[in-house]
Amino acid sequence: MLFRMNNMDRRRFVIAGAAAAASIKTFAQAPADAAASRAGQAPAASAAVQPAKIELHPDQSGATVPENFVGVSYETQQLSEPHFFSPENRGLIEQFRALSPAGVLRLGGNTSDYGFWKPTPQSKMPPRKKRPYKMGDPNPNLSYPVTPEAVENLRGFLDATGWTCLYGINFGTNTPQLAAEEAAFVAKTLGLKLEYFQVGNEADRFGSTIRDPQTWNANKYFDEWIVFANAIRERVATARFGLPDTAGNPEWYAVVVDRLLQIPGLQRPDIAALTHHYYFGGPPSNPKVTLDAVLHPDPNVDKLYKDVSAAAERLGKSERRNVPYRMTEGNTCYRGGKPGVSDVFGAALWSADYFLKLASYGYAGINLHGGEGNMVANSLGGTLPGEELMPDRKVPHPRPFYTPIADIGKDYVAEPVSYGMRFAGAFAGAMFLKIDFDPGDINATAYAAKLGDGSTVVAIINKDATRDVTIDQPNWHLDRTLTGPSLTATSGVRFGAAESPKANRVLAASAAIFRVG
Repeated sequence: MLFRMNNMDRRRFVIAGAAAAASIKTFAQAPADAAASRAGQAPAASAAVQPAKIELHPDQSGATVPENFVGVSYETQQLSEPHFFSPENRGLIEQFRALSPAGVLRLGGNTSDYGFWKPTPQSKMPPRKKRPYKMGDPNPNLSYPVTPEAVENLRGFLDATGWTCLYGINFGTNTPQLAAEEAAFVAKTLGLKLEYFQVGNEADRFGSTIRDPQTWNANKYFDEWIVFANAIRERVATARFGLPDTAGNPEWYAVVVDRLLQIPGLQRPDIAALTHHYYFGGPPSNPKVTLDAVLHPDPNVDKLYKDVSAAAERLGKSERRNVPYRMTEGNTCYRGGKPGVSDVFGAALWSADYFLKLASYGYAGINLHGGEGNMVANSLGGTLPGEELMPDRKVPHPRPFYTPIADIGKDYVAEPVSYGMRFAGAFAGAMFLKIDFDPGDINATAYAAKLGDGSTVVAIINKDATRDVTIDQPNWHLDRTLTGPSLTATSGVRFGAAESPKANRVLAASAAIFRVG
């Protein structure tokens, strides 16, 4: 039995990585006074500064944030350890509850297409074609069982956390019959805790791994996917699906919707969401993946949104309903994250901003990838590339580097990025309001929303390393803050009640939620 308890006071080690730049350029900021860099020093005296320009438009509302917007993504291979997602694993349950009272666990990742359903001890994996190893992907001989015990324990874990699940089923090295058999057991066991099935992970990359690159494309994918989907529907009449769960290929959305619309309505699978992945960049060795770069706008975020939302709108118009879209796997740096970028307080500010931005765009939710280091390493061929950047690999450290919840020794530890997720989770159930925010040349963003109790809140995320954002809003009251010793700090992160409700600024390298009125 597992009784790993959270221990936020245990010694953590700072990894010497990319240091925060002295000045972080930005796309939206305002002249503000030069404050201390939040390394424990008091703000320095400075000349008068111009407050940020802010105008709320309470009559112009936007998207409503689902209560279960916050999510995490784990490798499906995690199910090969039946007691990991289990009601016995109290330390992990505690961390899930702290992250969100009603989140979504997604099981998928590269290992999703290498496991097999093993309902009895005598069950064997389906035959598999031999193929060469491709660096950065799972070993082609990777194989692991998913058993009824693991699924039953998963149900107990979901009950204990209050979360639901997106369940990934092997598409790359499986048969439709085995997929349907597994789906039937999962649907019966998880019940209402099952959001929908995800058949296949990043199939747009199969051409370089599991399928023939000469013939593999979006149409070929759909030809195979619909066979799996229909086999599952024969066993689970109420089955719902997310697709295409691409690595970010925009052409696939349009093709998939075209193919779905060619199927008569009553024969069409129930599409619960259109899904995609997003990583800022990578691999860890890429010199362009720096903390400074991560904290600045990425045009690809907007492009992905426009592509997936347009496809969802087209499908929804045909079916006369709203078709959700979701970012089901992603993080700062692909292939396990990068020390000094993915595991520091700056990543918390990145996740807070990224979550609120996608929420304002109408996304149904976000799942940041993480989990046990060995599982993510298996998804990459057996190693975590970021370890090569560590001065000492033997030093206890969260692995993978981007995980929201790390298991270090016998403890489950909330990593910096998870605090940004908690910050954004404060908007769960809220309805966005239009806000005009001009902080000049300070790297800051703002979001406004109306909560369920009718009150209005404004979140300001200041990603500037040295300058505060000054607020000239006498009827605003500081409610909660997200702080850390510095952008590169790996510990000491805090999200909680503000010390002073009368504060008129958001300190450098921090975020704050204000109540209006």
